[in-house]
Amino acid sequence: MTTAVVATGFGGPENLALVDVDVPAPGPGEVAISVLACGVNPADIKSYNGAFGTDPSKLPLRLGFEAAGVVTAVGPDADGPEGPIAVGDEVIAFRISGAYAGDVVVPASAVIRKPSHLDWPEAAGLMLTGATAVHLLTATAVGENDTVLIHGASGGVGLMAVQLAVLRGASVVATASEKRHGLLEELGAEPVVYGPGLADRVREVAPGGIDVALDLVGTDEALETSLALVADRDRIATIANFAQGPAAGIKVLGGGPGADPGEEIRASARVPLARHAGDGSLKVHLGATFGLDEVAEAHRLLNDGRAYGKVVLLP
Repeated sequence: MTTAVVATGFGGPENLALVDVDVPAPGPGEVAISVLACGVNPADIKSYNGAFGTDPSKLPLRLGFEAAGVVTAVGPDADGPEGPIAVGDEVIAFRISGAYAGDVVVPASAVIRKPSHLDWPEAAGLMLTGATAVHLLTATAVGENDTVLIHGASGGVGLMAVQLAVLRGASVVATASEKRHGLLEELGAEPVVYGPGLADRVREVAPGGIDVALDLVGTDEALETSLALVADRDRIATIANFAQGPAAGIKVLGGGPGADPGEEIRASARVPLARHAGDGSLKVHLGATFGLDEVAEAHRLLNDGRAYGKVVLLP
């Protein structure tokens, strides 16, 4: 048995509960992991707040897509993307189901090795935001000498996108509240505050123009500014504006209706992301950590937009 978080109903965090669940022995191509940290993401909240539907047959609903921990058992033919997996291996698992738990059994294909010096919370918070950022940059073909505008750059995906764009040789203009400008400057971005007059402020700091715009917030301002500054709509992408994005002719990515999930891009990003995190060229910026029994508080923090960086649960 292990402890796991489930949503017992659809709505807000008051529907979250801790329950005891069985942990089966891993079957062919599976591994069991003792979870030491699991990442919290907006998609976790959307899975039970009604954004993805309210089918009662899915209840109680296990939550969590990414975790880090130690392998405790392996089934036959338990090979991951980097080769055979063994008991005692320190690993990152993504993309999985039910990561909010003390123990999980997952496909070996979802498991990669954790860089040795990476702390457990950082390892658990690396993959979903990192893979989403890689998808955004790949879909818009960000490369050397591009200037990229990132809306909502101080969130989990935004901080990853800034760093990965800089690693590709791009220049970055990043929107965020003023109190986050220092961190964005440290990461190599030119920060600007959002709000009225945003397009003019961006033009001022990027007189050569904007080649790519990435919308991570889904606001009218982000869409309108992107359309005003970027000539090629194939180089504008959103992971948040599922209502207006398609009509505007921009790329809509992620898990929303009609969006490109980019499963192959995101899966192939895992090993390079771990490599960058392992050599220190990519950092996971933690916003807050909570115990598994504090999951409702963690979701409220993320849902209210008060989490700057990654939120992680520690079972």
